[in-house]
Amino acid sequence: MSATVAPDKILKELADLWVSLGKQGEGDGSAGVLRACSMTLLVLAEEADDLMSLGETIAALMPEHPARAIVVRLIGGNERALTERVYSQCWMPFGQRRQICCEQIELMASDASLEDLPSVVLPLAVPDLPLILWCRTARILSMPGFYRISAMARKVVVDSGQVPDAVAAILRMAVVGQSNVLLGDLSWTRLTRWREMLSQLFENPDYLSHLPKISEVRVTFGPGHEVTARYMGIWITNSLSDVGVPAHLNVTSAPDGPSLRVELDGDQVHVELVREEDRLVITVNGLSHCTNLPQPTDYLLMREELSIVRPDPVFDRTLASAAAHAYPTEP
Repeated sequence: MSATVAPDKILKELADLWVSLGKQGEGDGSAGVLRACSMTLLVLAEEADDLMSLGETIAALMPEHPARAIVVRLIGGNERALTERVYSQCWMPFGQRRQICCEQIELMASDASLEDLPSVVLPLAVPDLPLILWCRTARILSMPGFYRISAMARKVVVDSGQVPDAVAAILRMAVVGQSNVLLGDLSWTRLTRWREMLSQLFENPDYLSHLPKISEVRVTFGPGHEVTARYMGIWITNSLSDVGVPAHLNVTSAPDGPSLRVELDGDQVHVELVREEDRLVITVNGLSHCTNLPQPTDYLLMREELSIVRPDPVFDRTLASAAAHAYPTEP
């Protein structure tokens, strides 16, 4: 394993790859190969991460978000080491005879070589297109080289739910959020459907009339969902506060319960949202209905995040409030 990787060598290998793909496209009776790219997608993953599953996720994202994907697999260790290989992801749209292909670069890096990544990745990034950083490993958030790597990106996407300590995860996210990059958290993205359904619920004038009566918000969560629960509870109490309805927030663990349960309680009003397998069950004063709520996959979550290219003030406010709620300052 070499200590350094030459970006020029990788770029030459990419050029040779496109020459090879072009010749293949001419020789199989198809209409050739189209090179597509809208961004550079830098993925940080652990060596133990399922490479096949990750490859399938990236391939599924490509038709809607074509990118030069750079996958960095962290192998641990204190010796400076980097290796590389290049390959392509191709697909043929239904009813067409021309393949569409995107580039992929795989790097294997030791922990000690993280400091070298910016000097390798920046020359490989597609000029004049955004660089999106997807952190699939939680431990890198606390590593010294992370902030240099994140500074390269226009947007950083992490999953704070992977951090065992939810309070620490939220505080780390808040620090990253203070930088100049856009920040996305898959723990927040998982709540999109929940927030939509709760908002739509109060579009009903009868339910809206009960809104001022709400005095308490309770969120219970199963293992691994504490950050999501805190985000949901904070978002609800912030929304209620905006319309002059103060409500007490209580976020508690329920190891034997559903992954997430949300309750809004008050005088003669009780609203509950709870996941039951692939359904979201919504109950208002004893009347229930359910809606489809598929389990969120990496593909669905990243597809949504890659579509967000501007700051999200609602998430930014929720994150700041969650950090303050998780670690309040002394009076």
